[in-house]
Amino acid sequence: MNAVVFVEGLSDQRALERLAARLGFDLDAAGVAIVEIGGATNIWRYLERYTTQHPDVRVGGLCDANQEHSFRRALVRFGFGQALSREDLAAHGFFVCDADLEDELIRSVGVERVLEIIEIEGELPAFRTYQKQPAHSSRPLDDQVHGFMWNRKQRYATLLVDALDLDRVPRPLADVLASARA
Repeated sequence: MNAVVFVEGLSDQRALERLAARLGFDLDAAGVAIVEIGGATNIWRYLERYTTQHPDVRVGGLCDANQEHSFRRALVRFGFGQALSREDLAAHGFFVCDADLEDELIRSVGVERVLEIIEIEGELPAFRTYQKQPAHSSRPLDDQVHGFMWNRKQRYATLLVDALDLDRVPRPLADVLASARA
């Protein structure tokens, strides 16, 4: 193995693996593994294992904006630098999604196209019911779509990557794959 990319959850792993395939990047041939770590706070354990047991393997990662601090603290602890900025994280192969993977994909694919995908999946009636709930009815449409997908993100992550125009790949996703490939 040449490189490993740590991701918070299964939806992130599936999305990056699908995106790599769509981009013609053979992860196996390149010796790159996308490793789901079961939540951002577990980054410590994975960094410890890979920096001690596999010191020749390049490490990188992708996290949500609200978990950036977990990744940053772990990288500082493992000697990647002090007071790391987002640019410093990127220089070490770690990238941040604003606000999260789903948000990045929804913005890149476009809300109207995402609604078409929801309809194709037969979930438009469920989405319309979700929209009518008092907690969601006054929220902007993109927030409603994001909230609806929250419990469905493993399913929709790959569907959104499949719908993605490859000229509009979210920067954190493109950058983490490029860093792993380098």
